[in-house]
Amino acid sequence: MLSGSFVDLITPFKNNEIDYNALENLLDFHLENQTDGILLCSNTGESSSLAGDEKERSVRFCTRKIHNKIPVIVECGTNNLHHTISAVIKVKNWGADYVQIVTPYFIQSDQNGLYEYYLKIIEKTNMPLIIFNYPQRTGVNMEAETILKLVKSNDRIIGLNDASGNFEQISNIIKKTPPEFSLFSGNDLLCLPLISCGANGVISQFANLVPLQIHSLTEFVLNGEMKKALLDHQKLLTLFELSKIGSYPVVIKEALNLMNMCEKEVRSPLSNLNESDRKKIKEILFEFVLIKD
Repeated sequence: MLSGSFVDLITPFKNNEIDYNALENLLDFHLENQTDGILLCSNTGESSSLAGDEKERSVRFCTRKIHNKIPVIVECGTNNLHHTISAVIKVKNWGADYVQIVTPYFIQSDQNGLYEYYLKIIEKTNMPLIIFNYPQRTGVNMEAETILKLVKSNDRIIGLNDASGNFEQISNIIKKTPPEFSLFSGNDLLCLPLISCGANGVISQFANLVPLQIHSLTEFVLNGEMKKALLDHQKLLTLFELSKIGSYPVVIKEALNLMNMCEKEVRSPLSNLNESDRKKIKEILFEFVLIKD
C-alpha cells in the first residue's frame, strides 16, 4: 500500500528546454527531505506542453536518478482511450512504478462510461493504476460507487488521488475499499482532515517547496499525533496562501526561483506573474523563512 507525502513535481525549464541540472537538484532535494514518492508529468508538471520525446527523457532521467529509492508515479491520462493506453505501456518501459489516470476531461461521460474507460485501460495494460478525480478541472465527478465497482473488478486499481473536496464521497470510499487501497488528498489544505478520516497521504503541490514539512504533517496524522499535526497545519496555512495568487505551475516556479532552485520559466499558455504578485510570493516565503530577503 502506498502512503505518505508524494510531491506533484514541477518540470523545470530553461531556454525552452527541460533544465536537467535543476531537475537533478530537485530530485536530490526530495530524496534528502523524506518525500515518500514522486508524481511526474501531471498538470503541475506542465505535461500538456511536453513533447513525447521530452516526456520520455524526463521520466527516464528521474527513474534512473531515484533508482527505486521511492515510488515514481507518472500521469498518463488523456481524453483519448487509445492515447492513454499507449502512454501507460510506454511509461512502464521508462521505469515508472505506477500510473495515474485523470478522468477524461471536456467529455461529459456518465458513470458507466467512466467505468468502461478505466476497465479497458487496466485490461489492456499491466501497470498498477491510481485514479485521479478532479471534477473542478475535468468537468466530471467520478462517484464513489463507480470507484468501488472498479476496485472490486481488478486489484491493479490500487489507489485514488481525490481533489474533489467532497468529504461525504471520500469517506464512503475509505469505508468500503479494502485496507490495501490507497487514498490520497489531491489538495494540500485538506491533507490533515482527509488523513484523519482514513486517507493514506497527500499528493502535494507545496511539497515542491517544503517537502520535509509536508512529510512531517502527513506522518503526524498517520501516527495519530494530532496536536503536532495541527501545529504543522497551522504553520503551513501561511504558505498555502500562494494558491490564491495563480495556477500551481506558475506560483510554485516563481517561489522556487526566489529560493534559487530553478528558473521561473513556464510554457504557453501559462505566463509569468507580474511584479505585484511576485512581491506577494516573496513576502509569504520570507514570513515562512524560505528566503532571507
